[in-house]
Amino acid sequence: MSRFKDEINLEKLPKHVAIIMDGNGRWAKERGKERTFGHRHAITAVRDAINACNEIHIPYLTLYTFSSENWKRPEDEVHSLMSLLSETLMQEAEDIYNKGLRLHVIGDLDKLPELVKDQLLNLMDLTKDNQNGNLILALSYGSQDEILSAVRKISTKVKAGEIDPKDIDEAYFEKHLYTSEFPPVDLLIRTSGEIRISNFLLWQIAYAELQFLDILWPDFNRDEFFKCIVAYQQKERRYGKISEQLEEKKI
Repeated sequence: MSRFKDEINLEKLPKHVAIIMDGNGRWAKERGKERTFGHRHAITAVRDAINACNEIHIPYLTLYTFSSENWKRPEDEVHSLMSLLSETLMQEAEDIYNKGLRLHVIGDLDKLPELVKDQLLNLMDLTKDNQNGNLILALSYGSQDEILSAVRKISTKVKAGEIDPKDIDEAYFEKHLYTSEFPPVDLLIRTSGEIRISNFLLWQIAYAELQFLDILWPDFNRDEFFKCIVAYQQKERRYGKISEQLEEKKI
């Protein structure tokens, strides 16, 4: 059992948690190993995060798996990451399905190796009717690219006369993002001690609570996840209002 899980108020859970899984390379370096050693050991942390989220029924979990900028890493590391992703998808597919999770992917899938792309599409199709939660992998993903893509789509519709610019509001814009099916992020977690967003869900985290952890990603576990939820529940989310307004709404 986790003492932090016992402290969680199940009536005040975030709907959407997003995680920047950072620190694999440094974790490996501290142990005198290659970076790929850290990536491989990070799978346990991924599994723990998914299981913890599923255990307390948080409906949406987004994992920053591979950024659009990660393609700039050394070729051998990128190849190892893609191979590890393919291997992990094969190993975890049955478990994801049996947990009743639906898999989604956001990002530019066309840049992925064909094998990985096919595996992802097959697993998304296999789990499309699952209703116990949504696992969202951000792969070959960059938030600035996502926003620019949305702007281009909307601009094309304006040019075609399908919509008047004055009718474009936040809700209409959000329909053109990769995340149009999902609610905004309530809680963003980043490991490794770095305090930055790294081009991740910039629009979607507008009112999210941000937690930056000093631990490296391979050391993240179920208990750390529950600790983050407890810390989240201790915050007052005002969305630009003041505390008194929130109290009046409760009455």
